[in-house]
Amino acid sequence: MRFLLLYNMQSGKISIIIPFKNTAHFLPECLDSILNQSYKNWEVLAVNDHSKDQSFNLVSAYAEKDERFKVFQIKGNGIIPALQTGYAQSTGEFVTRMDSDDIMKPNRLQVMVDSLLKNGEGHVAVGQVKYFSKRGISNGYERYEAWLNQLTSQGTNFSEIFKECVIPSPCWMTYRQDFEACGGFEHHSYPEDYDLTFRFYEAGLKIIPCDQILHLWRDYNTRTSRTHEHYAQNYFLDIKLYYFLKLEFDKNRPLVVWGAGFKGKKIALGLKKQKIDFVWLCNNPKKIGKKIYGKRMVHFNELKNLENPQSIITVANEDSQREIVGCFNELGQKPMIDYFFFC
Repeated sequence: MRFLLLYNMQSGKISIIIPFKNTAHFLPECLDSILNQSYKNWEVLAVNDHSKDQSFNLVSAYAEKDERFKVFQIKGNGIIPALQTGYAQSTGEFVTRMDSDDIMKPNRLQVMVDSLLKNGEGHVAVGQVKYFSKRGISNGYERYEAWLNQLTSQGTNFSEIFKECVIPSPCWMTYRQDFEACGGFEHHSYPEDYDLTFRFYEAGLKIIPCDQILHLWRDYNTRTSRTHEHYAQNYFLDIKLYYFLKLEFDKNRPLVVWGAGFKGKKIALGLKKQKIDFVWLCNNPKKIGKKIYGKRMVHFNELKNLENPQSIITVANEDSQREIVGCFNELGQKPMIDYFFFC
C-alpha cells in the first residue's frame, strides 16, 4: 500500500524501451538498476531480438514478479524494429531507452524527470556517462567520454553534432509528444541513435545541462556498437552528410572539403554522387595538384580566394584542426554556420 501511494504521487510515467539480444550475463545488473531507481513510476518495454541464450527467460522472470516489466518478441530483426516493437506498447508521458548491458545510477530517472518538468516541452534531458570494463577503457573512449560530458555539463551538445553522436543512446529523455514530433523510432537509418540526435536538433529541441553521471556505459569486445556493420564509420559519414545537406548547406555559397583521407574521400564521393560541386583542399604536398575521383586537390591557401565559402573539415589531427580554426578566425568565419567539423 505504501509503495502504491508513492507510485501514484510521483509525476508521469516513464516508458523505458530496452532491446536485448544474448545479454543474459549483463541483464540482471541492468534490470536491478532500474528496480533500484528512486523514481518508481516507470514501465520497461523489453524486446527480445532473437536471443539464443537465456535472456528472454530472465526478463520474463522479472515480468512475472513486477508488472512494470513487460517483455515482447521482436517484429522483424535488429535494434530499430526492436525499438519500434517496444514503443508501440508504451504508455508513458516520458520516453527514454536503455541498453541491456548497461547500468543506471539510482537517481537517473528522477534527475531527468525533474529537469523536464522544470524546463517544459521542447527539451531533451541528458546525463553524463562513464565507461566501465573489466579490461580497462581505451584512450579513445576516455577522450570521447570527457568530450561528451563537457558538452553535457553546459548543454552545448548540438554545437559539435557533426563530429560524433553528442547524445549517448541510453541516456536521454523527452516528453512523449516531442519524441513523436521528431519521428520517434520510425526512421530506418543507422546508427539509429545518431539519426535520432540529428532529428532532435532539426526539431529545435534544447538540451538541458547536467553535471551528474547518470549512466554507466559498459564496454566489451562483442558489444553491438563494436561488431555490427551498421556502426561502421561509413554509416556515420553518410548520416553527417545527409543532415548537413538537409539542414546547413547553402547552395549559393562555394562548398569546400578539407582533407583527403578516408573520411574526406567518402564525403567527396557522396557530393559527387549528388552532383554537388566543391573545392577540395589538403596540405599534403604529394596530393596537391593531383586529381582524386577526377577532382584536383588544391592547397589550403585557396580558401582565401573564395567568396564566403562554407566548409566541411575531415581532418582529424588536433594540431591541424587548431590551425584550421585560426584560418577561419582570420576570415571572420563562425562554427556551425561557415564551417563544420566532421571528425
